[in-house]
Amino acid sequence: MSTDNIKQLISDLLCHMGIAHEGVEVSTLDGRTRFAVRTPDSHLLIGAKGANLFAFNHVVKKIVTVKKAAAAKGATVEGETLSGELSFFVDVNGYQEAALETLRNLAKVMGERARSLKASVELEPMSAYERMIIHSFFQDAGDLTTASTGDGERRRVVIKYVEPRNE
Repeated sequence: MSTDNIKQLISDLLCHMGIAHEGVEVSTLDGRTRFAVRTPDSHLLIGAKGANLFAFNHVVKKIVTVKKAAAAKGATVEGETLSGELSFFVDVNGYQEAALETLRNLAKVMGERARSLKASVELEPMSAYERMIIHSFFQDAGDLTTASTGDGERRRVVIKYVEPRNE
């Protein structure tokens, strides 16, 4: 499905939901296509801790998946053939971009804490996506490793200090 069609889908969904918006802009963030919605009703779309935005992203991705599946069976949806893989997310008034920056800053601070204490540091419970961001942040750190611990909503990242090897 093309970015223009996903952009139109998002706009149509917002209209059906009665949420005023000034438009949807397409850009790239961390290798993923970002559909940035500008709206005065951001509180409705974002919700508590981004729960509504997470759900909105889920709905948009499900619709795109269904349309792609229909196209794979030879059908056309609204006069087009859907093709190609597209990794994307919907952002509202820069919420996800700011949350990503906050998460990276947390990783940096907690990584420095683990280094200075030469001990493991346990973070608060996070979503799978947030944990993946933390893990990738420390991917190339020679003296720090990460691991997830806990179950379900209590799952969290532990940043572990590792003594550098003298070779």
